[in-house]
Amino acid sequence: MSPPLNDIKEQSLPQPNPRPASISADAVAISIFDSHTSLTPAESAFRYANEAIIITNADNAVVDVNPAFSELTGLALSEVEGKTPEAFSILPLDDSRTTRLMREELQLRDRSKGQIRYRSHDGQYYPGMMSINRVRDERGQVNHHVIVLADLSAIPSHARHLNREVYFDALTGLPNLQLLTQLIQESIQHAEQRQLSLAVCALDIDHFQRINDRLGPHIGDALLAAFAQRISHLLFGDDVLARIGGDEFVLLLHHGVEEAFFEKLLASLRQPLLIEGQTIYLTASLGITRYPDDHVQGDVLLRHANQAMYRAKQRGRDTYHFFDSQQDRRLQVRHEQRQRFMDAIHHDELRLFYQPQVDMRSGCVVGVEALIRWQHPELGLLSPGDFLPIIDGTPLEVDLGEWVLERALRQLTLWQSEGMALPVNVNISPSHLLVNTFSQRLAELLARYPNVSPLLLKLEVLESAAMHDVKAALKNMARCQALGVGFAIDDFGTGFSSLTHLRQLPVNLIKIDQSFVRDMLIDQDDMAIVESVIYMANRFQRPMLAEGVETLDHARALISLGCELAQGYGIARPMPPEAMAEWLSHWPTRQDWRGLATLQ
Repeated sequence: MSPPLNDIKEQSLPQPNPRPASISADAVAISIFDSHTSLTPAESAFRYANEAIIITNADNAVVDVNPAFSELTGLALSEVEGKTPEAFSILPLDDSRTTRLMREELQLRDRSKGQIRYRSHDGQYYPGMMSINRVRDERGQVNHHVIVLADLSAIPSHARHLNREVYFDALTGLPNLQLLTQLIQESIQHAEQRQLSLAVCALDIDHFQRINDRLGPHIGDALLAAFAQRISHLLFGDDVLARIGGDEFVLLLHHGVEEAFFEKLLASLRQPLLIEGQTIYLTASLGITRYPDDHVQGDVLLRHANQAMYRAKQRGRDTYHFFDSQQDRRLQVRHEQRQRFMDAIHHDELRLFYQPQVDMRSGCVVGVEALIRWQHPELGLLSPGDFLPIIDGTPLEVDLGEWVLERALRQLTLWQSEGMALPVNVNISPSHLLVNTFSQRLAELLARYPNVSPLLLKLEVLESAAMHDVKAALKNMARCQALGVGFAIDDFGTGFSSLTHLRQLPVNLIKIDQSFVRDMLIDQDDMAIVESVIYMANRFQRPMLAEGVETLDHARALISLGCELAQGYGIARPMPPEAMAEWLSHWPTRQDWRGLATLQ
């Protein structure tokens, strides 16, 4: 890839190089008629540019061409001097829409640009990018024109015999995905050598399929061609527009592009298109990634640009979105973490710990709560807060839920064989509860452990769980209760419709969230919440259990308010199942807690 002209100006005089068969930089409209004894930067750029440059006078007669022109076309200056570009068939003679548009544009401003077909030295026509720039004198009169022709073929000379269909889209004449991939890779190499940046932009017409279905494929094809032409007029230099399929386009931008360019691009695309007498309005979604900020290979750049484009569609379409490489790395890390968690399930690295629940007034152990832990081979024992956020909202929540249910039932079977009939509470995620087959899968698990009474299993659901779909939640809960399995509302008081849940949901236990219980003795607001929850539970005649009970003072306060069931560090920390028997044997000796029975 050749460097932009502003880079050439800053270099010492380069040696002529063979013209690369790739898209090279477009020259800006400059006057090359500087009169100096040595080559000026402008003259140097003219002589050594990789683009074909034609200088015509005010009447569009050729006055000069550069070496790249002769190499591209096989024509010397003597053969074309005094003629117009059309006269020697460099450009097609047809009155195409592209030619008309460029002429009309040139009437309105001194610069026009479009993708055309040009005739090369082998007599074949190839796609090119042509810009026409008027240069005016100090009185504002047209002095001359600078015509820059950039080769879009990007096909090595030894492969010119290949069908151009391999590299170009048949409908629009734009580079296709195969050629675009090559161009991106070349551009990356050039950017690295010159310490420049480039942008890859994925562009997709919003709701194009609807338009195509409504108007027909003939209009749809004409629309795509016009759409491509409109974008081409906004590009600069060696910027590339490619069509990679359907209504999907890609921009390869070599110049520093500000957000204003993308605003202008989308605004231009909103302007109506007149196709065979029909006025059609379009919008597009644009995703952008920048190299070297996004320091990846070409195919990954394309993927990242597409990701950003889909994000733009999610945001409502008719907008643009920049790919965030840091966010992508975070997502990649999250994906790897989830994959690692799947391995943990399959490799039996997960453990269930159990925390006792007691009746503070009688001292009796009324059950245990099963709590997940991860025995990580390298990181040691991990608590739920270290890994549950990783799988939040993913199908892994269901996989984990089924694993926990199965292991809890297995443990109940073992404890029963040892003479311990302890009810077990198991936490169920909202997404798991709302699975259509939840009750069916639970019934299958219970059937695998026939010695376990369903009455020993209680499912804890977050207060907010049912809010996703109350109807589905009620249906699944009723089916589970028909199996003999009870329900508890976990973290009660943290949701938005506590009173509604108390009235609607068939729960057997209300658990007061530990965030309120822990500070209730020092925070008046927390105390007020705990009092309100206990009052509501009593009015609805629902048993309640307080989490986060850490001291006897907590216990006394809760008993005085009417809550007698509790769990927390003051009673016992979560423990592995093999430790439960020893704890049960020592619990009756805790005289401090047994003394609570005397409280009235």
